[in-house]
Amino acid sequence: MKRRHLTTALAALTGVTVLFFGLNFLLNPAGAPAGFGITPWPQGDADGYFVVKGVRDIAVASTVFLLLTLGQRRTLGWVVLIDATIPLGDALAVVSHGGTLSTALSVHISAAFLVALTAIMLLTEGSTRTAPQPHLTPSA
Repeated sequence: MKRRHLTTALAALTGVTVLFFGLNFLLNPAGAPAGFGITPWPQGDADGYFVVKGVRDIAVASTVFLLLTLGQRRTLGWVVLIDATIPLGDALAVVSHGGTLSTALSVHISAAFLVALTAIMLLTEGSTRTAPQPHLTPSA
């Protein structure tokens, strides 16, 4: 498998995964938070944060898919690298709000690592396009 195919697959996986999380928090607010790592979860008016998380994740996924579709791979690499800060923030939220370090590491830090690796691969992939060669006409 060519590196470009691998980075495309990883970028698409990043988008699909974040899209799944976003839709899950919007459509399944009672069940989605179970694997995040913080208990007890907000209830009443505070459960509106699930909508915030869901919309945030869908926006991140949409950006990934847009840049991938437009072929803006270098820009996608920078965006994905910036997006790697999201699971780092999630890990910090878990450990600072009663969650376990093992959940923060296994769920959020591992996700940040995979997202950052994808970004680095996108940023370092060589261009497969060749510059157009000028046509030289013979002089008479």
